[in-house]
Amino acid sequence: MLSQHVEPSFALRLLADGAGGVGYLLKDRVSDIDDLADAIRRIAKGGSVIDPAVVAVLVGRRSRVPLDDLTERERAVLALMAEGRSNQAIGDRLGMARKTVEAHIANIFSKLELEPAADDHRRVLAVLAHLRGSGRDASGEG
Repeated sequence: MLSQHVEPSFALRLLADGAGGVGYLLKDRVSDIDDLADAIRRIAKGGSVIDPAVVAVLVGRRSRVPLDDLTERERAVLALMAEGRSNQAIGDRLGMARKTVEAHIANIFSKLELEPAADDHRRVLAVLAHLRGSGRDASGEG
């Protein structure tokens, strides 16, 4: 794939299946026709060619802590979830309608990249992420 932009989510999907013969190059960085031809040959042989700028973004993305993306309100909802509170109880405590609590929880799941899965309980996984993050904050380490 030749692209003008680094799209981390697309790059991750492209690489997710582990299949060979994958390439993600940025148009503005492919200035030498010999380099492009070499990349195409490697991809055709089942190799992978990823632009260094794409790799840098992906590595940087992995090092971020998803909890840092939560708003203060989402953090408050997650903290009450960690206390075992129901959506109704969270709404009562924070002065929100139940639908608003549900919207915050959906945002939390999305930001923590907790997709629906038959074998997983996203609420528990979100609470575990919160607890791990609380330990990081208390110790000052990641």
